[in-house]
Amino acid sequence: MNSPLSRDAAAGRPGQPSAPAVSFFDALKFWLRLGFISFGGPAGQIAIMHRELVEEKRWISEGRFLHALNYCMLLPGPEAQQLATYIGWLMHRSWGGLVAGGLFVLPSLFILIGLSWVYVAFGSVPWVAGLLYGIKPAVAAIVLQAVHRIGSKTLKKPTVAPVLWTVAALSFIAIAFLNVPFPWVVLAAALTGWLGQRWVPRQFAAGGGHGASQAHGATPRPALLDDDTPTPPHARFKRSRLATVLAVGAVLWLLPMGALIAWQGWTGALTQMGWFFTKAALLTFGGAYAVLPYVYQGGVEQFAWLTGPQMMDGLALGETTPGPLIMVVAFVGFLGGWRQQVLGPETLFLGAALAALVVTWFTFLPSFVFILAGGPLVESTHGKLQFTAPLTAITAAVVGVIASLALFFIVHIAYKTGATGLFGLNIDGMALLLVALAALALLRYKQGVIPVITGCALAGLALRLAGWA
Repeated sequence: MNSPLSRDAAAGRPGQPSAPAVSFFDALKFWLRLGFISFGGPAGQIAIMHRELVEEKRWISEGRFLHALNYCMLLPGPEAQQLATYIGWLMHRSWGGLVAGGLFVLPSLFILIGLSWVYVAFGSVPWVAGLLYGIKPAVAAIVLQAVHRIGSKTLKKPTVAPVLWTVAALSFIAIAFLNVPFPWVVLAAALTGWLGQRWVPRQFAAGGGHGASQAHGATPRPALLDDDTPTPPHARFKRSRLATVLAVGAVLWLLPMGALIAWQGWTGALTQMGWFFTKAALLTFGGAYAVLPYVYQGGVEQFAWLTGPQMMDGLALGETTPGPLIMVVAFVGFLGGWRQQVLGPETLFLGAALAALVVTWFTFLPSFVFILAGGPLVESTHGKLQFTAPLTAITAAVVGVIASLALFFIVHIAYKTGATGLFGLNIDGMALLLVALAALALLRYKQGVIPVITGCALAGLALRLAGWA
């Protein structure tokens, strides 16, 4: 099955050789490999896709990649998985999007189910607890790195784009100290961007980002989906297609939800998980890091599916496995299913695995609908500042939200329960030292996520064995 874009790509670059078409099978192999190598959270996964698809394979141009990324940043849900779905759909229609997005998730789902079982079965073993003690500071440092990476791409210099810096700062204050709901923060940022493109358009113009691919004045070879490649027929907006996608998405939500209600009733654990994570998928903007405070509030404080320290352990597991970071919801579902004994005390693992599957389905279904339904509209907005400026402002707001999440994690790591810590206070000095060292390794020495987590885990084990933590 060849890409439907080959003729369009050739027509869009007169006088230059066209990029070769990519078969569906070749794309499938890439998406499968990506599902197993997509470490590093959203920033790392987007960087991998940019390197592979924009710089090396030239399946999509820089401008088109960033345009799609900005749309995915606007949506609630995991932006890296949505970006993969978008590119797969643009290249090979709906099946391409389903395959790309599905393979981005499935490897990490099965890996996390296995790790979650190991966690509940052996998590209280001292050496395992020591490893987890060291991993938590690494996670906080990784979130700090995400603030730096996304902020450096979006905010530019304060003297160049003071409005974007103000949006980021106010978003941080609103989330961290005023408890403003995140949808209101996104709405205010979008309004700021819409007004800003009329008053100070230069601050919202595209720039920065992944521009390294065009360094040293080199002209990149043509991409299959280039900036001036005509929009393929399947990606052009049609009311009938929009109605079909929305109807199919509604059916795929209603059938399993109806089955859960018929089986367990509205108050059943699996039903409540399906409903809660549907709301999480629809109401939490800004990607994986932004959704975590909402999941923490519901999973820990409202439903008591797990504890706060367990939530941080789950995030650590999510950081050490491939796939979207929001797959931590599978860990939440697994522990909730285990604790609630959804299939009875004799089948704890099967019940917990079923809960993880239910949570994953209701979390990711809306993302596919958003891409397949909204993609044609996005394809009609290339280069239109009226559309891109609100997205840029929302991305700036996300920087502030992620910074608030970093503060949230550091505060929880720093507090030492049950003993007196640094300077007679309940402060865990060793944990804070690990945060500083991990941040230094990531930001100053550009170490990878996996080596940093591994080093912190071993350091945590050593500190526990020595009785220093």
